[in-house]
Amino acid sequence: MQTALSIAMIAIGLLMFLGGYTKSESTVYRMLVARSRPLWGSNVHVFYVVSGLLVACVGVLMSFGFLDR
Repeated sequence: MQTALSIAMIAIGLLMFLGGYTKSESTVYRMLVARSRPLWGSNVHVFYVVSGLLVACVGVLMSFGFLDR
């Protein structure tokens, strides 16, 4: 189960990173941006780049077993 969760976290983190980096126009990313824009303003894409990298890094750490319970 932990392997599946870590792979999902890596995939979601990379999608967040790529969406923020390219300022994607996909439907899911636009909905996320619309929810985050009131808090982050014009820095919303930078927020998704940074948070996507952090989520992917946590997924990698989980896959190697550094964040076991």
